[in-house]
Amino acid sequence: MTVPATFTSTTPRFSLPILFPGQAQKEFSVNEAHVLLDALVHTHVHSIADIPPANPAEGDAWLVQPAGQGDWNGHDQTIAVFTAGGWRFIQPRLGMRIFDSASGKQLHFDGSWKFAVEPGLPIGGSTVDLEARETIGQLVTALRDLGLLARAQE
Repeated sequence: MTVPATFTSTTPRFSLPILFPGQAQKEFSVNEAHVLLDALVHTHVHSIADIPPANPAEGDAWLVQPAGQGDWNGHDQTIAVFTAGGWRFIQPRLGMRIFDSASGKQLHFDGSWKFAVEPGLPIGGSTVDLEARETIGQLVTALRDLGLLARAQE
C-alpha cells in the first residue's frame, strides 16, 4: 500500500495541505487537497465494512467498522477513500454526516457513527389518535424526503 504524503502545514479540521511562499511542486499539495475535498464534499460511502474491497475504483469510499482488517487495520470509524496513491483515511469530526448507499440512510457522527432511528407509526385509538397518527405519518414522510430515514420499501 502506498503511504499518503504528510505535510508540515495543514488546515486544523481536515489536515488539507497549505501552500507556503516559494514552495516547489505546488501542484502536489494542491492535488492532495483536491482529492481530500472531493471525498469530503457531500460525503457518500458505498457501505460500512471491515475489510477493504478487492477491486475498488478511484474515488470509492467506505466507512470502516470497528476492528478494520488488512489495509484498514487501525483506521476504525474513519472514511476510507481509494485514490491513485492508495487508501486515504479521513477522521470524522463531531456533527459530520455521510450518506450510506447500501442502506439508503444518512449517518451522523457524535463520537461514533449512528443511523437515525425510524419512529414507529402509532396504531389503534380514537379520533384524536387518528389525527395524531396522520401528523406523525407526515413527519416520517418529511424525514424520508430529507434523506434522514430510508424510503419505505415498495
